[in-house]
Amino acid sequence: MSSVLIPLLLTLKVAVCATLIAGVLGIGAGYWLARTRMPGRDTADALLILPLVLPPTVLGYYLLVAFGRSSAFGAWLEGTLGIHLVFTWEGAALAAAIVAFPLVFKASRAAFEAVDPTLEQAGRSLGYNGWTVFSRVTLPLAWRGVIAGAMLAFARAMGEFGATLMVAGNIPGRTQTVSIAIYEAVNAGDDTLAGALVVIVSLVCVSLLIAANLFARRGHMRIAPV
Repeated sequence: MSSVLIPLLLTLKVAVCATLIAGVLGIGAGYWLARTRMPGRDTADALLILPLVLPPTVLGYYLLVAFGRSSAFGAWLEGTLGIHLVFTWEGAALAAAIVAFPLVFKASRAAFEAVDPTLEQAGRSLGYNGWTVFSRVTLPLAWRGVIAGAMLAFARAMGEFGATLMVAGNIPGRTQTVSIAIYEAVNAGDDTLAGALVVIVSLVCVSLLIAANLFARRGHMRIAPV
């Protein structure tokens, strides 16, 4: 039982933290590109969705280079702030957040672009500042698409394997998520454990995808997993 419960609870913790990080960054980036008309907008969009198309191991390597002890930034984080990300569950959450970020970003951008800008202008004409317009006008009108993107990001974070393995490793009880536990169980010939974990993850992800499409449909948009 513990062989199923421990990686499952760790995966849920990693996925929740990753979704919160990806949610904040994705919503901000989505709103910015939805309301910005600047040169290089398409290039910025391409760079922001790059984690979705890069091989996870490549992304994991970039994160190792950026946050490892041998890098200047990684050494500064550890020496100054006491933050060490490599071979920790926090590193797994960061890797999953970066992989899941494009899903929140694309869904949020589409949702914000569907909001009529004249409604925001009406709010400004009433004396609302930028944050008040966003929190009282834009976000309430776009929330279904934002939530749909967050659901997809959570499902993606739960299933992340390559980047988290590169950054956090495979330490049972500390960094071994469900995906890595399934891989280990298959290699060890433990089909019962692998099958149980596969069924649990599949049910959670299918439920989240159905819920995300229901939210998106009611918000006059559709989120198709890539």
